[in-house]
Parts: sequence; C-alpha cells; structure tokens
Amino acid sequence: MAPTHVLRCCQRSLAWIPVIFIALVVCWSYYAYVVELCIFTIPSIGEQIVYLIFFHLSFIMFVWSYWKTIFSQPDNPSKEFRLPKADKERYEKEERPESQQEILWRAATSLPMYTRTGAGAIRYCDRCQVIKPDRCHHCSACDMCVLKMDHHCPWVNNCVGFSNYKFFILFLAYSLVYCLFIAATVLQYFIKFWTLCRRKSAENCPKNELPDTHAKFHVLFLFFVAAMFCISILSLFSYHLWLVGKNRSTIEAFRAPVFRAGSDKNGFSLGFRKNIAQVFGDQKKYWLLPVFTSQGDGLTFPTLLVPADVEQQATVTLQPEANKSAAEVPVSPVSPVSESHNHLLSNDLHANNIGEHQANNTHKPAESETITISIESES
Repeated sequence: MAPTHVLRCCQRSLAWIPVIFIALVVCWSYYAYVVELCIFTIPSIGEQIVYLIFFHLSFIMFVWSYWKTIFSQPDNPSKEFRLPKADKERYEKEERPESQQEILWRAATSLPMYTRTGAGAIRYCDRCQVIKPDRCHHCSACDMCVLKMDHHCPWVNNCVGFSNYKFFILFLAYSLVYCLFIAATVLQYFIKFWTLCRRKSAENCPKNELPDTHAKFHVLFLFFVAAMFCISILSLFSYHLWLVGKNRSTIEAFRAPVFRAGSDKNGFSLGFRKNIAQVFGDQKKYWLLPVFTSQGDGLTFPTLLVPADVEQQATVTLQPEANKSAAEVPVSPVSPVSESHNHLLSNDLHANNIGEHQANNTHKPAESETITISIESES
C-alpha cells in the first residue's frame, strides 16, 4: 500500500515540471524584455514607455488566465448521479452485464441524459461509481470523472473541462498576444544585433548600430523563443476556436457522441452564436476577462436532437364522417419542447376541431349516431 502511495505522490510531483518550465520561461522573458531590452537597449524614453505599458497589459492578462486554468478545480458529477446504496450493492453482486444494465436503466430514468455508449447502454464509470452525465468522461491522470471534459493538458497540470474551458481559451489567446507583441517589438533590435554579431570588428560598425553588450544575447534568444511559441500556440488556438464554434470538445471531435437515435458529431451544436455563448456567456463585456461566465451547470446541455422515446410515439386514428371517405392520418412524435407548449398546441387543435364540427354539423345527431371529427391537413 505504501509503495503505491509513494509512486502516486512522485507522479503528481513530476506532473508539475511542465508548469515550472513555463513559469521559468515567462519570468526570464519578463526580465529580458523589461530590463535588457527596454532599459538597457532602447534609447528613446517615449518608446520605452509605450512598449512597457502594452507589455504589462498583455503580461497581466496572460498570467491571470494561466493561473485560473491551472487552479480551477474540475467539476465532478453531483450526488444524484451516484447509485443508491441498495442498487450499488446489487450492481456489484451481479455478474451478468444484462442485469447490471437493468439496474442502471432503472436508476437513470429520472436523470437528464441523452447520450449512450456505442452499444446503446448507460454510461457508467466503475472507477468513480457514478452514472456519467452527458459529455462527462473519466480522466486517468486526475483519476476522476470530469464534466464536459475536453482533454488533460500537461502544460497546466489540470483537466480542461466545464469549469475552466473558457480560461484555457483565454490563456491561449493572451499567450499568443504576448508572444506576438514581443516578436514584433523585438524584431528591429534582433536584426541590428544579428548584424552586429556578424561584424568581424567593432570598427566596421556604423555609428547608429547598437553597442556590443550582453543584452544582445537576451534579445536574440527572446525573439527566437517568442516566434517558436507563436507558431505552436497559433495552431492550437485556431483548432479550439473551431471547436467552440461547433460546440464540440476535443474528445467529441475524435469520437462523435452517441445519442438514442445514433451517433452525431453535431449533436450539441446550437448555431454559431449560441455555441459561443455556451462557453463565454451572454454578456460580451466579460468575454475577455478570466472570470467564469459559461452557461449551464455542466450536467445537462441543450441539444437540437429529439430522442424518439417509446412513450412519446403515438398515432391518432381519425374516423371518417358520414359523407367522406375513410382515412387514417398518423401523427409523428412531437419534439419535447416543453409541456406548456404542447398544451397550447393541443388546446388550439381542440378549439379548431370544435369550430369545424359546429360549422359542418347543423343538426343535432341522434343518440345512436356517432360524432366524428376530421382534421384536414393545412398547407
């Protein structure tokens, strides 16, 4: 037991190495830009002030979003998704998968879920012993089920999911702005120092060239690091922007979620604007700030797909009137928008039927005569 615990602690400690590496690179970039470039290299005071203002703005937003991404705890399924004690004991005693699924189906009848496994079964995590909500997956690195899990990122040593996905997007955005700003402002001094390094002697350098000091190594290396990170972050940021526009996670992009009617990669897509609002919220003034504004609770998600439940399938057989030919008009299942909406539709249909019946039947029928109501299809 002890060796396993020690091994787990060592794994958790080693997992912080990428984060420490990024932190050291960021601290060095701050020193190289502020001290070596702005103070020791740039001769113009006005240029120094402008550069330092915009640099610190991008630096603060980058560090803020990075901090929120690292230390935002992943959300887990709530207690309602855990099996009751009696069902849990029966589930563990059962050896047949069919019997286990019957227990899960009974427990999941009152839970708001649309997705299933590839075989159409209830998604259940044996490790965490919970019924998985929609878009929830088990992270082996964090050893827990994470709501709306996107992926486990080693550079933040955290699972990116419902609780911090917005922070992760802003972290990519501000890190890209940070690197682009450094590369753009350092470029002219990088060229001058690069030219200076290629001179054989200082006597051949023009008077407007920069002095040959140790700052040139920081400036040269700063440009290379900023340009390298720009290329890698740009591709990752573009990919996640595409995922936000489609309302997909990285897991769903590789493996489409399975609904009751089958798999559909666009099952949770609500349209471009609503997809963005799912992650960033309704109030645009908070979109660029690393504060939580995502919609929902991470347990349920709106979808345009309508599951075809057996209880919702019905057909209405219409009997013909005495002067019309017989016909049966099946009524297809209606999307469960809301109970109030369905009641309104049924009330309107009932009122139209009564009005049509009163208009077509001017005499009072006998007791033995059957009153029939016909519904004419509207164009």
